[in-house]
Amino acid sequence: MAGPLCQGWGLGAALRSRAALRPLGLLAPPARGVLGPAAGSGEAALEENPFYGKYRHKIQELRRSNPDVFESRMEKRSEVKKQPVGHSKQGEFIRCMEEKAERLGSKTSKGGFTKDKTLDSILNVEMVKEKTAEEITQIWNQYFSAKDTVYAVIPADKFDLMWKRAQKCPSFLYALPRKEGYEFFVGQWSGTELHFTSLINVQTQGEGAPSQLVLYHYPDLQKDKGIVLMTAEMDSKFLGVHDAQCLASQVQLFYATDRSEIYGLVETFNHRSSEFKYMSVIAELEQSGLGREPRPEQASDKS
Repeated sequence: MAGPLCQGWGLGAALRSRAALRPLGLLAPPARGVLGPAAGSGEAALEENPFYGKYRHKIQELRRSNPDVFESRMEKRSEVKKQPVGHSKQGEFIRCMEEKAERLGSKTSKGGFTKDKTLDSILNVEMVKEKTAEEITQIWNQYFSAKDTVYAVIPADKFDLMWKRAQKCPSFLYALPRKEGYEFFVGQWSGTELHFTSLINVQTQGEGAPSQLVLYHYPDLQKDKGIVLMTAEMDSKFLGVHDAQCLASQVQLFYATDRSEIYGLVETFNHRSSEFKYMSVIAELEQSGLGREPRPEQASDKS
């Protein structure tokens, strides 16, 4: 089930039911739904975004509960409608996510996510200390194989590389293949947790944008066993297991790569955002095979 990138770490995705798979080719995303606003202003412009339907309820709820904030955000979209994709406005998204990450430790988790999720809450760490890395890997995989989630066992050296890069570049823009093209997600590191939320969520809700996927990395056994354990939680209203698997695989693609030009996209996004080109992300996905991986129909696609 795992794609070619997933196999490098043994990244798995467990599903209780298997739906029919369909191929996905390269579909260019409408520019208006990526980093810049749609033509026009207000919610009418948002409606042109092919993924508006998924977030309609939350957007309308914001308009009802706080119309001033809603109008202010729509005006900001209008102000930058003539700016090129990848303009420094992207820095605003990064700052939003960084501010949110700083608050994660002090606020109760929303959307069913576990706050301060520790390895001890999943695995008896003391009991496995006498086991080999191979035995722990087998236990981890067997435990999660019956659960609707994504999980992996990451080699210590690969995680070291990811971790060092995450300190310098804590945010990145990921692309998820959809019927309409690609839906973009902002990923933000907060400690060893990696939080994802859709770009349209950030555009409409700002710093209040909720996480839709969290990858939990556990380096507890890294020194003694040479492995880092990973699992995830997701908001099933917006993301399925295959979606989460695709995003998790992209973390490996962009943060653990040996190719400087691929990691260079991450550096550009964080430090030279005016030069960032979203199509470069899609091009790397297509080349790696992730952008063409088949995925089952998700309820979120039909919203």
